[in-house]
Amino acid sequence: MIYYIYALIVFVIDQVTKRLVVVNMKEGDSIPVIGEFFQLTSHRNRGAAFGILQEQRWFFIVVTTVILIGLIWYLQKLRKNGDKKLLKVALGLLLGGALGNFIDRLLFGEVVDFMHFTFRFSLFGWDVDYQFAIFNGADSAIVIGVALIFLDSILEWRKERRGLTHEQGQV
Repeated sequence: MIYYIYALIVFVIDQVTKRLVVVNMKEGDSIPVIGEFFQLTSHRNRGAAFGILQEQRWFFIVVTTVILIGLIWYLQKLRKNGDKKLLKVALGLLLGGALGNFIDRLLFGEVVDFMHFTFRFSLFGWDVDYQFAIFNGADSAIVIGVALIFLDSILEWRKERRGLTHEQGQV
């Protein structure tokens, strides 16, 4: 149950921050937070990560509906499994993030993005000027959730491998 609360917290933070951007900034406006490195930039995205698949609203709505159903089903399945806490946290983050972007696409046909990072430095005489794709809180929760799923998988693999090695040593 607590994992649904995590999802709700992610969803609420995502929606509140997006509305603050929409209400207080015009599209394209930027506010420096940490110089040029981190800025709040009001941006709209009608596609997916890095602006791919623009104008595919219904595709995203259908796919995200399936994903949301799958996440809820899997969380319910794991409910009684007390030793899968990291995986449940990851799924809660994914659920909250997917729901946040889903609601935007469903209601407005676009997702509000605003976190903007620019990396400028010199490396071996080359000047690097890279602007990372503008993203939002839901995107962050999804990325963290996926990273935690990978971490959980690695930890499970190591635990299984140790168990096999331990069993082989006893034979």
